[in-house]
Amino acid sequence: MTDIPFSKFHGFKNDYIVVERTSAIGEDIPHFVRSICARHTGAGADGVALLTKLDGDIADFDCEIINPDGSIATFSGNGTRCAAAYLVKNGLSTGENLRLRTRSGVKSFTLLKSERDIYFDFESEIGKPKFKSSEIPIITARESDAVVNEPIQVDESTYTISAVNVGNPVAVMFVPVFELDWRAIGPKIENHERFPSRVNVVFARIFDRQNIEIRIWERGAGETAASGTCSVGAAVLSALQLRTDRKVSVHSPGGITQVEWRAMDDEVVITGSAEFIYSGQWPSAASLTAKS
Repeated sequence: MTDIPFSKFHGFKNDYIVVERTSAIGEDIPHFVRSICARHTGAGADGVALLTKLDGDIADFDCEIINPDGSIATFSGNGTRCAAAYLVKNGLSTGENLRLRTRSGVKSFTLLKSERDIYFDFESEIGKPKFKSSEIPIITARESDAVVNEPIQVDESTYTISAVNVGNPVAVMFVPVFELDWRAIGPKIENHERFPSRVNVVFARIFDRQNIEIRIWERGAGETAASGTCSVGAAVLSALQLRTDRKVSVHSPGGITQVEWRAMDDEVVITGSAEFIYSGQWPSAASLTAKS
């Protein structure tokens, strides 16, 4: 029975298991993901990046991002960067114009530098933000071209959010300080009936025109130390409301992500790192069945 080779990386402490698709995983991929992502009984991770080699001209690899609860994430900035680092580390890509196909489109990665085959810095183009309420999606009284300062009822309180789709749906609540109980509010907004696909929830504090600070509650993952799409969502919505410039440093507990929303083509560019942690072998679905 063949076990499953995997590698663990993290992007600003947002950790991902990277694995190439193989029959050893079995048909129940959500079960595999929940098992390997478990913090106490598995390798522990905020998600899995599942890679499949492509032969076409559109992209080099397909990269499926799966949340630790087994649900599908349409995209992850840190997860795909970890996947790109895996491909470079294992000689499957030079890191020049690496293209990964995701559920939210093809993303391009360029390796800026690597150190000791452990630390990898990438610049990645992840597409254009979508602002329409139907594209996020969020249920509103009428179709809106942009969801800005939208009231949302949570229990007995009303909060104000802005929302965007940057590969994943992101709702941002701007706050002066992080005194509110965002860990309690986050999951309630994530699973709110107005977000039919659930939503990543970001609490953002503006420092100045070039710096913002965030706290993150991700759909399917909960609190995370960093998130590429959450960083981008906060940066784009800050710039849209003229609170910041279009190029900002986004500070999260895990580190600082550089985000630029280019004026010339509306493309969003992230600059960030991925760090190799370790590699291992995970029991195949067949071996687990045999032992049970």
